Amino acid sequence: MPLEDVDLIIRYAQPGDAAALAQLMCELGYETTKSEMQMRLQRIATDERYRTFVAVRDGNACGMIGTLTYPSIEHNDPSGRIVALVILRTMRRRGIGRALLATAEKDFAQRGIRRVALNTQLAREDAHKFYESLGYERNGWRFVKQLSVRN
Repeated sequence: MPLEDVDLIIRYAQPGDAAALAQLMCELGYETTKSEMQMRLQRIATDERYRTFVAVRDGNACGMIGTLTYPSIEHNDPSGRIVALVILRTMRRRGIGRALLATAEKDFAQRGIRRVALNTQLAREDAHKFYESLGYERNGWRFVKQLSVRN
């Protein structure tokens, strides 16, 4: 489902995107190697609930968005979640994030998803303004706890 907008193409992620996606995750603050990303892509490639879209400009991946759909315990219809959205620092403020978000929202709508949520760190004030400018509303707090897991 490629979307072409002058010199920007948005397409589904492919196994060969692992190195570029790992770099993007690092820019988002999640240290990731190419091999780790390859493993993640393999895991989610067979799960219909997940989608990963990549923005490509001039033949190079410059952004990505990952989404998840799931049954809701609070509502009768399924929900959607943006699990990651990141653009290369050198490519920001060029409409790539908007294009990726529009692609994800269109995909959600085609799958009958009416409600979309996302998380963003408190320190990312530019991201907050970006999401609010696109109609997303703040509606709560997220709490995180790291658990000890025995192997």
